[in-house]
Amino acid sequence: MSELTPLREALLKRLADGQFHSGEQLGEALSVSRAAVSKHVQVLKNLGLDIYSVSGKGYRLAVPLQLLDAERLGRELAPSRVEVIPVIGSTNQHWLAAIPRLDKGDVCLAECQTAGRGRRGRAWISPFGGQLILSLYWRLEQGMAAAMGLSLVVGIAVVEALQARGFEGVQLKWPNDLYLGGRKLAGILVEMSGTAGGPCHLVIGVGLNLLLPKEEQTRIDQPWAELAELGEITDRNALVVALVGYLQRYLARFEREGIAAFREQWNRLDYFNGKPVRVLMGEQEVHGRARGIDDQGALLLELDGGEIKRFLGGEVSLRPQGRD
Repeated sequence: MSELTPLREALLKRLADGQFHSGEQLGEALSVSRAAVSKHVQVLKNLGLDIYSVSGKGYRLAVPLQLLDAERLGRELAPSRVEVIPVIGSTNQHWLAAIPRLDKGDVCLAECQTAGRGRRGRAWISPFGGQLILSLYWRLEQGMAAAMGLSLVVGIAVVEALQARGFEGVQLKWPNDLYLGGRKLAGILVEMSGTAGGPCHLVIGVGLNLLLPKEEQTRIDQPWAELAELGEITDRNALVVALVGYLQRYLARFEREGIAAFREQWNRLDYFNGKPVRVLMGEQEVHGRARGIDDQGALLLELDGGEIKRFLGGEVSLRPQGRD
């Protein structure tokens, strides 16, 4: 996928208002020919942007675009380091490689990922500007064992940050998805590294659907949702600030108190709590009724006879009964 060169970035900033801009005006402003403008617009379309052209009027973005503002985010999230890379392979991979120079709470953001990954290696579709894509670095001095349940806390932080910005009704799916009306709104990918007896280094990736272009919607192979369903996203950068703030506070609390301190919050937000579900582990499938999580963050499943079975993360998937 093509890079966002300084010229293309300048072109995008001019188109971001969602108004028509003629090829001639754009060419003059950027000191290139109209033919060059046309070629650069095509590259922007390849990044997943919905740009259309009308003869005699020019080019226009189907939906106005709020670009990430690196200067503002750096100021409002100080002293944390904030790196904004418009087009990147994977923010998680970039931050994993950067760990030696990072401090707790440092954040990497992107407008578009070309090699984003979901859980168990699945591809993560991320059209330019259509999502909130971030990776946050955290370190647990107590080691890897202390990270159990951390992705659950990340989910709670994201839901409550959205609530603080006026977006109500988002729920959680164990262990690391956000749901809106039973459809996937966001995914969480936590990757860790460390040595026995040493600290645990964590890169926490969040991909949140904001407003997806029509063409990109057809590429998603599961029921999905977008935040715009809940109301207008008036300030994407303020949403980032809220989200990072909640993540940093909740992770600090998790470090002090563990997952048990969040059990009640999780169970209140759990989409499947009390519903009939299937738990998949490789070839094995267990049916029962979801009963939230326990003090270790394990999924609780009530079997037909009333017995409660526990499941921890890893290669375990949760599904509603009667649907793949």
